[in-house]
This record gives sequence, structure tokens and C-alpha cells, in this order.
Amino acid sequence: MTSDPRPPAETPVVVETHRTEPISIEQEMKTSFINYAMSVIIQRAIPDVRDGLKPVHRRSLYAMWDMGNTSDKPTKKSARVVGDVMGKYHPHGDASIYDTIVKMAQPFSYRHMLVQGQGNFGSVDGDAAAASRYTEVRLFPYAEALLEDIDKETVRFVPNYDESLQEPTVLPARIPNLLVNGTDGIAVGMATKMPPHNLREVCAAVGAYIDNPEVPVEDLLRIMPGPDFPTGGIMMGVEGVKNIYATGQGRVVVRGVATIEESEGGNRGDRIIVTELPYQVNKAQWITTIAEMVKEKKLDGISDIRDESDKDGIRVVFELKKGSMSPIILNNLYRFTALESSFSASNLAIVDGQPKILNLRGLLENFVHHRIEVIRRRSGFDLKRAQDKVHILNGLLIALNAIDRIIAAIRGSDTVENARLALIAGFGLDEPQANAILQMQLRRLAALEQQKITDEKLGLEAEIRRLQTLLSSEANIKDEIRRETAEVAAKFGDARRTQIALDMSELSTEDLIEDKTVLVSITTANYIKRMDIDTYRKQRRGGHGVTGMTTKEDDVVSSVFAAGMKDYLLCFTNLGRVYWLKVYQIPESSRIAKGKPIVNLLNLKEEVVTTVIPIREFRPDRYLLFATRFGQVIKIPQTEFANPRSIGTNAIRLKDNDKLVDVITIDNTKEVVLSTRFGYGLRFHEDTVRVVGRGASGVIGMRLRGEDTICALTIVEKDHLLTISDVGFGKRTEFDDFRGHGRATQGVRNIQLERDAVVIHSRAVADTDEIFVMTASGVVIRTPVSEIRITGRGTKGVKIMRLDEKDRVVGVAIVPADMDAAPENRAEPGPDQAPAAGPETPDATPKPAE
Repeated sequence: MTSDPRPPAETPVVVETHRTEPISIEQEMKTSFINYAMSVIIQRAIPDVRDGLKPVHRRSLYAMWDMGNTSDKPTKKSARVVGDVMGKYHPHGDASIYDTIVKMAQPFSYRHMLVQGQGNFGSVDGDAAAASRYTEVRLFPYAEALLEDIDKETVRFVPNYDESLQEPTVLPARIPNLLVNGTDGIAVGMATKMPPHNLREVCAAVGAYIDNPEVPVEDLLRIMPGPDFPTGGIMMGVEGVKNIYATGQGRVVVRGVATIEESEGGNRGDRIIVTELPYQVNKAQWITTIAEMVKEKKLDGISDIRDESDKDGIRVVFELKKGSMSPIILNNLYRFTALESSFSASNLAIVDGQPKILNLRGLLENFVHHRIEVIRRRSGFDLKRAQDKVHILNGLLIALNAIDRIIAAIRGSDTVENARLALIAGFGLDEPQANAILQMQLRRLAALEQQKITDEKLGLEAEIRRLQTLLSSEANIKDEIRRETAEVAAKFGDARRTQIALDMSELSTEDLIEDKTVLVSITTANYIKRMDIDTYRKQRRGGHGVTGMTTKEDDVVSSVFAAGMKDYLLCFTNLGRVYWLKVYQIPESSRIAKGKPIVNLLNLKEEVVTTVIPIREFRPDRYLLFATRFGQVIKIPQTEFANPRSIGTNAIRLKDNDKLVDVITIDNTKEVVLSTRFGYGLRFHEDTVRVVGRGASGVIGMRLRGEDTICALTIVEKDHLLTISDVGFGKRTEFDDFRGHGRATQGVRNIQLERDAVVIHSRAVADTDEIFVMTASGVVIRTPVSEIRITGRGTKGVKIMRLDEKDRVVGVAIVPADMDAAPENRAEPGPDQAPAAGPETPDATPKPAE
């Protein structure tokens, strides 16, 4: 029979309950998050303004100091140091501690390293350091200056995480380390990022602040012109530095150091050699990014990239394509890659337990106040120790003066305690003095030893007076700070690494271009190139010329013209659209090269460029006068084209099968001459053509005979009208030979043409001008206009260029006499610099009689 486990019915069951108080989840989350955020800010991410260190840095350095891992001792395994730091002071994981020690040993991360490493500690390519078991470390002498006097009660110590040891809350820091080495860190809701500076300049700024606590930012800027990065570079301008110094926040732009090595003899392209990179730029990633940009044609002109860096420094070589403009490519490297980087500073530091953004004067003030406190506590410690020592020496001197009695008193005592009491009672000594006498060695009874004690006492008394004088006035303490920072600057300071240049933020690519006159040519397949005018020597009329371009089969040169390097090229297409292009954007090519497809420079849409006009500036009192193949003329203000668009825009509206032939610049005050392929010309005043906007179709300029078409348009100015046929004949004609006709009439005979010949070019020229004549096969001749005879309208002229069989003249460029001057000193590029229209396929259509 089993017993009933239930309690008797009369026994009451007592159930204990705990009363809970309701809490607000919102309030609890708020409190917990604030506590967490402050813990991250104070204990991890933000440095102390006094020594410039975060807790993990401070604990690492102190642990190395405490274990004797100093600069005068052999290095110790990094793993041992990491274990000591983690076990004693920083229980947050070995990886973060080792990463901190590694960074403090990298010369490209710290302006003045805190740790001296032995082994692989990473590189500017982003290579990681070797594992801690393979590397060794010890303190750098610079770091020892931060720890100096820490054993003299100069700073406050607190229990470590398990209260088994004491650790410092801050280091004494003889060096303004926060300014010298900078820092960066991300906390909760805030971040700090401070650039490094030159130690000598910072120490000089400390002296300037001590002399005048209200020193203006402008004066500090003269002493500290800006950050001094460990990787060097060039800081562009000081406006950002002024903001950082004045407000604690700002941005500076830093460029790498690059030089251009010009090719010798033109056998290869130039080189760009980079020897310094901006701070914190990963070299390997930077090179990889550039290689991808070159592959995707976002960067043009680079043929090869080589990294020739070694232990002596960075050297990255960019081989450029022959004919590329090295200043433009270098400027593009600055614009589109990390070769130019910005450093956004935020001087956030812990001040009295709270995060605060400080300007330069605030940083100097906090460092000086910290050093005043350290020197006061250090001096007080040294003064007390010196006074105690003098007190002991006074007791020793008393004993030496009564040595026989002292010995008798000691020998007459049966215990050490009784001997101590006998000395205190019989000689007026206190307990420390009595203890010192009891511990005194017999050798100190010698006469020389007695003199040493006397000399030591005198020296200590002098030191006591010095310390008392130092502590008597804050001005004396500041003098001591000035002296110590000067010693630090002399011991550890070095020359500035980061150069300071003028602010080039407003410097455009054009500012780097030499503004000279070049020759531009375009083929019917829309290949374009530019060449130096000096490429072609002058020849007399009737010469064979020299090869000016190698063309593909079925491709011929359509136009050639002279322009300034900074001119705009308005590229008009067969569809009546316009695209903008700067002359310097056209790759420079050799005399015989075919050039580059224009589609690589313009966003063409199933269209071809038929005429191009160079223009330097868009003036409201100037107009563009258009002429189409079928005789239409349109006048549009230049300002309608003043806003370049990468995708182009509609310029004029063309009728069926019509196409744009020529464009010139006018000012609404002159007469113009329209010329046709069959040798006719019409002179009329341009004010008979009304001004319209972009997209208009215009009015009739000239009525054409039979299958004739317009080939050129020019202003009645300069000396003569130059007319050249495609078979190489040409002449100059007086403008007075063309009587004025009204617009929309047929005009008069201009030149007598051979059968199957057509006019390829008709332009106003001065007697001092030169012309470049180019054939379909790419042969070019350069000859003075004065070599061409002046004849009447009905003549065929003289032979300008001797052509090979089946070759034809396709383009003529007029080079004014002042073209050799800088383009900004020349007259505005006029209509005579516009290219001739592209050739139409010659046909056997007979020319009508006049």
C-alpha cells in the first residue's frame, strides 16, 4: 500500500509571487542605446585630445613599455605583445589589437611611427601583414616620448577590466601627437578624421600659442601651412586648410607627384612617371582601375602601365601613345582617378570625457593645458623625492659627524628596533633617517664617500630650488613646455614631405594646352586628325607636295583647315545637326597617319560630318551663315550654338536630298559670294538674309543652272577671291570683277574649267596668306597665296599642284599671315578658315555656257 503524497487537506499551500514594475520600452531602448553609443565613443573610436590615442593604442603602447619592450631592447614576438595587451588591459580580441600594432608600424600610415616592426607589415598595395607569430615589434623612440615620466604620478591610473592591475587613463605625451599623426575613427552617430602634420611646424605652433593664446588663424597658417602626409603628395591650395584650422572641419585636395618624360627624337610616345600617391590610396587598386578605364576607352592615350616600385619608393610608369598630349592625359589622371584625392577633416576628439569638434587653437590649448598638468605633477613628484633624499642625507651627515657615538649606541642595543629607538632619542633623528643609518655600508665612512654625500646634497638642494621656482609660476611651466617641445622637434622632426601648390580646382584641361595653330583634316569615311603646321615645308606653286595622310581604300580626304588648339569645332552633319568638339580633343597624328574615327569623339547617329567650322568665342553680334548644296542660305546667331551638348542638336532644316555644304561667320555688314561646282559665282549682301533660329530652312541664296550645286561660301573682304579646281588649277580674282546681283539670281562665270573638272574651293584671301592643298590620296602642298596669279573671271588660272593620274584636289585650308602668333593674339578665326565642302563624285555632266 502506497502513501498519498498529497498534503493533508488542512495544510494550506503557499504560492510566492514576485511583483514586477512596468517599464517603458521606448525609455529602456533610449537609455541602453545612449549607454552603448557613449561606450563606443569614449572607449573605442574617438581619441583623447591630450595624447591623440584611442584606448587600444594607449593600452598597446603601455603594455609594451611595462614589459620592457623598448627601443633599446631586442624585439619581441608580436603574438606575445598581443597576448599581454589582451590579457592585461584590452579584452576585445587579438585581431583588433594586432591590426592596431601593425598600423602603428607602417611608415605610409603614420607620419611618425609608434612601433618598430621586423617582418612583413603590409604595403601601400593593400597587402596584409604576416601573422603575429611571424613578426616582431618594439617601441619606437617617438612612442617613448609619449610615455616618458609616466612613472612619476603624472597621469591618473584606474583599475583594468578585472581590477587586477592599474592602467593609465592618458599618456604624459611630450609630443602633440594628435596633430602630428592625425587619426580616424567611426563611432555611433559621429566620426573623426584628422590629417597628420609636420612635427617641427606643430612644435613651432605650440610655442606661438604659448606666446599668445589668442594667436590668429592666419598667423598659425604661416607656421603650419597645412597637413604633411607620410606619403607626400601635393596639397592644392590652402582654402580648405583655413577652414580646418578655423572651424575644425574642412576639405583639402591632394595630388600625387607625377612628371612627364618627353620622348627623344619622337620615336615613341611620352611617359608619365608617378613617384608619390595621395594619402591612403591603395596603389594596386588605383593601377587596376586605370587599366579598366583604358580598356573601356574612358582614358585615352595610354599604351602601357608598369609598376616599377621597390623598397626605395613608388614608381609607376605610364607609356603614352605616340602623338598623345601628355599634359591632357596627366590632367585626366588627376580628374578621373585617385591620383587626385580629397581629405575631408573633422577634428573630433574627447575633451573632459565628452566628444567635441576643435579648431587648431582648441587643439593647441588642450595639449598645453595637459602638459601644464603633467609638468606640475612631475615637478611635485621630483620635488618631494629630492626633499626626502636631502632629509636622508642630512641624517647620514649627522651620523658621520658622530660616528663613534652612533656605533656605540647601535652596539649597546640588543635588537634592531632598540637600536632604531636609541638613534631617534639620542641624536634627534626621525625614523627614515635612523633606518638609513642602520642600512649604511661601512665603506661610506671613508672621507671621499663623505664628500660625495655632501656634494649630492648640494646638487639636490639646487634641484629643489629649481623645481620650487618652476612650480611658483605657470609662466615658468609654459617656458618648460616650450623648451621640451623644441627638444622634441630637434630630436624627431624632419623636412616637410607634402608640397603645397596653388589652388588648381578651377584649372581646366584647356589651361594645360599650348594655344597654337594646327592643321585638321577629315576624310569621307569620317577619319579626323590634327597635325602641326610645321609638318609641311613651303613649296613653290606647281610642286608635287608630300604625303599628308594614308587613307583606306575607297576613302578620300574631304576637308582640311587650320584652327587654334582651343577653338571649338562646330561639326555639321548631312542631316543638319551640329556637334561640338575642341581641337585639342583630336589626337595628334603623324603626317602619314590616317587619323581616328570621328565617331569615337562625337555621338553621331547614323550620320556623317559634311562641314566643320572653327570658332573661338560665341558673340551676340556675330552670325553663322549656312549654304546648302541646292542654294539655300540660313543665318543664325552664334549664341544659338553657345551651349555645347554631348549628344548634339539640330542646326538647320534641310529639304529633300539637300545637304549642308559650307558655313561661315559674318557680322551682318558685308557682302558674300556663293560659288558653284561648275564655276559660277553670285555676289549679294548678307543683310538680305533674315536672321532665324536653329531648325529653320532658310531662303534661296542662288538659283542654279542644270545639275550645278553650291560648293563654297565666302565674305567679300581681304584682297582677292581664290578659286581652285579639283584638277589642281587655281587663280585669284578681284572682287570688283563680280558686279552685285540680288539674292536668288544665277550669278556670273567665275573660272573657266576643263572638261569634267569642278570647283573645289573658293575663298577670300590676303596676299600674305598661305594655303594648304590636299588631294584625295592624302598628298599635301603648302604654298604662299602670292605665288598664284591674279587673272580675270573667264580664265582657268595656273597650275597650283601637279597631280598624279586619277588624283583630285579635295580640300584647301587658308592660313592667315598671323597664324604663327598665339591664337589669342590673332584675329578671330574668320570664314576663310572654314573647310571646303567634301567632294562630290565627279560626273560627266557638261557645264552650261555663260
